[in-house]
Amino acid sequence: MRTRYTLFKSETEPIVIIMAILLVTGTINVFSSSYVLAAMNFENPYYFLQRHLQWLLLGIVACWLCRRMNYQRMRVLMFVGMGVTVFLLIAVLFVGTTINGAQRWLALGPLSFQPAEFAKLMAVLMGAFSISSVLGKERFRIERDGGLVAVPFGAILVMAFLVYQEPDFGTACIVFGVPLLMAFAILVKPRYWFWVVPLTMILAFAIGTLQPYRMKRIEVWFDPWSDARDAGYQMVQSLSTIGSGGIFGMGFGDGVSKYEYLPEAHTDFAFAIFSQEHGFLGVLLIFFLFAVLLVTCMRVAARAKDTFGQVLALGIIFLVLGQALANLAMVAGLLPVVGVPLPFISYGGSSLIVTMAGMGILLGIADRSRDAPPVKKKPETAEERRSKMHAVR
Repeated sequence: MRTRYTLFKSETEPIVIIMAILLVTGTINVFSSSYVLAAMNFENPYYFLQRHLQWLLLGIVACWLCRRMNYQRMRVLMFVGMGVTVFLLIAVLFVGTTINGAQRWLALGPLSFQPAEFAKLMAVLMGAFSISSVLGKERFRIERDGGLVAVPFGAILVMAFLVYQEPDFGTACIVFGVPLLMAFAILVKPRYWFWVVPLTMILAFAIGTLQPYRMKRIEVWFDPWSDARDAGYQMVQSLSTIGSGGIFGMGFGDGVSKYEYLPEAHTDFAFAIFSQEHGFLGVLLIFFLFAVLLVTCMRVAARAKDTFGQVLALGIIFLVLGQALANLAMVAGLLPVVGVPLPFISYGGSSLIVTMAGMGILLGIADRSRDAPPVKKKPETAEERRSKMHAVR
């Protein structure tokens, strides 16, 4: 019998290693992209780095706690979490801090957080509960089982609406769009995707054009140089920043776009600064890490021991890696500017904690799937044996 050699002892090891590499890379990039702004505004070049390290520590604790917790218990706790999240989303509309015209932050001592980020994870949990409950029914009847869909997705819609009122259209799309994508991928047959997906995109596009500034973003998305000094400025600077990195990059700390050329250089457009300083080879490394992370996480989802674990793991993949894809596409000009951070890399405490908590849940699913006893096959009945013999004859 041949001995099977594997690089890792378990499926969780490559996930943890990739997370660690991305977190270290993100921490270094946060400092490099923010020290100029921090020195100018706060007279402390380490201001953003210090706050990022505080959030990173909280994120690691959240990841550890969520990994230790049995994800099955979240079926009960998520209703409490949803109530708290809705309360915070309402509170931020009245007593939240306004920055750049958006009222999205609640103060927590010296730190501030965005309740909308926690709504993303709650939406995934509610969506996983609803979808797995529907799959558990042999026959779904709307008059009897409609509440399994109406109540969770109604709560998700309420959270998305509250986030939209901040206003934060990009996050609202994620809050409602990720559970909807989960439902499409699992419940809707592939032959219906050809008309359901375009219809959903058209609807989201129509909602996005209700506000003039969003319509302007869409216009400059097609041609950012048409208004390069105003609405298209950020996109033009992002593309110029990426292109100036070349093959090998300018070197760590030597990127010039963070000198007040590129807005949000340490948050939504942190990857542009990374591209400028580390070049095409550094970009390939990040792409490779996210690709391997996607494959390993999909293996966890496929091997989960129950339907709820499978759907929940898939939702976390859509949330974390879907945001990564959206941010990379936005920075490269393939999508309009939508204000989506790059997981593990961008500065942002609430986003980092939610990302780490989500990955902790996924690691917990992998741990419990590995420790689960093998499913015993039911013994055949006499009737089944007779039918098999009849089929052979």
